[in-house]
Amino acid sequence: MKSDFFVLLENAAWPVLLVEEGGTIRRYNQAAHTLFGPILDGETSLLSAIWGESNSSAEQFLGKANLAGGAPIPLKLKVKGGTITPFSAYVSSVQRDEQKNVVLQLLKDGGGSSEASAAHKQKLDCALQLARSVSLDFNNALTSVLGHSSLILGKMEANHPWRSSLVEIEKSASKAGEIAHDLAAFSRNEKDARVQMAGNLNSLLQRTVDAFCTPAKPQLMWSIQLERKLFSAIFDEAKIQQAFVKILENAVEATSGEGRITVQTRNLELSEATQDRTARLAAGTYVCAEISDSGTGIDPEILPRIFEPFFTTKGGAHRGLGLAWVYGILTNHGGGVAVSSQPGNGTSVRVYLPANKTVVRDNTSDTGDLKGEQTILFVDDEDLLLTMGQMILSSYGYAVLTANTGQKALDIVSKTQKPIDLLITDLVMPNMSGRELVEKVRGISPNTRVISASGFVRSNNVEEDGNYLQKPFTSQDLLRKVKQVLSGDS
Repeated sequence: MKSDFFVLLENAAWPVLLVEEGGTIRRYNQAAHTLFGPILDGETSLLSAIWGESNSSAEQFLGKANLAGGAPIPLKLKVKGGTITPFSAYVSSVQRDEQKNVVLQLLKDGGGSSEASAAHKQKLDCALQLARSVSLDFNNALTSVLGHSSLILGKMEANHPWRSSLVEIEKSASKAGEIAHDLAAFSRNEKDARVQMAGNLNSLLQRTVDAFCTPAKPQLMWSIQLERKLFSAIFDEAKIQQAFVKILENAVEATSGEGRITVQTRNLELSEATQDRTARLAAGTYVCAEISDSGTGIDPEILPRIFEPFFTTKGGAHRGLGLAWVYGILTNHGGGVAVSSQPGNGTSVRVYLPANKTVVRDNTSDTGDLKGEQTILFVDDEDLLLTMGQMILSSYGYAVLTANTGQKALDIVSKTQKPIDLLITDLVMPNMSGRELVEKVRGISPNTRVISASGFVRSNNVEEDGNYLQKPFTSQDLLRKVKQVLSGDS
């Protein structure tokens, strides 16, 4: 992660200067250059060059900078054109290589409440900038963890003694990915930054069930019955997976001995409004995922309360938010959840999602079907992810080229004698973004297919949606998406 505080302010909308204690301006952002002009361009540009005469000397100011205590300091500075302009300066001391540096963040002094409002906006923008940087780096690190752990899981024997530990690592990384998503949503300052996309619920449900099928519970029997031509549903994959995880956790906990858990999906067409217990469904088309267990069941007097927030029968260590959370996720998707149970005869949970009468290709194929021989160019500014992508894709037969900048990627596309079948690129990269790279590659090699990946930005283009890969992703997510795009099913 980039730890330099100034890096977080380079794209700030307000002027920022990094000044040595002696008065030399070492760095400045674009907003400062726009305000003060080419006087900042010299190798030894000095703060005194833009200093107003009514201020105390620049040297005295910098010497006292560590006493600012966070309060704004009034300054008059000479902007481009020679005009003396009043500012409120927010001062931070930064120690680097035994040399004290001072960061000046400048707001035009409007006085009164407008100054307070501007200061508040500045602090908020700083927080958003920091959150954005952290979420990007966090997502990249998690993508590497998930990619490598899931690759090993895919190659490991089912009864390997370390398999359950790797499964737990994968689960933990997935949960951490949710934190990164929420942090990214905060940094965009949007109520809900997630984008819902059409997909096959079978694929998501199968991957979630796979994480629970571990040697830790060898006595547990699993029965998977998935509709082969399941209708497509529009859903937030991360949120719906959270709901399935919570339902499956409850089922596993309730089932003991030689118990059984049955997972099935089916299409549902309703000609009129219908209610299944707490699920109120308008007329229309739905997909239904039902998870049933042969466990202890739920007492009749408790059943009506299971969706209440903070209600739990599991003791003080549990917050009682699991099924309330599931209920919220499903209703926010326009669907519903219903639970039926009898003491001693198990529990059945039915999840309903609105659907379209179109079938999205089911990607629950065996890993052997994910092999290929095509040439793939993997582009990301994080070397950790380049290593991960090359290891995963090459282990399944693909010829993999890597580049950590858009320009290097273009050089490879231009000079390679063998055509590039697929470009996988991060959308957020310095100097040349992923979208710019895609446009240039299509100009050179129009037949090259494209997958865009990011943990921060999402496609706002319907054409790109099917070729988008959300970070963090597992090796299976990557391989399935590659197979899907190369086969032309996206």
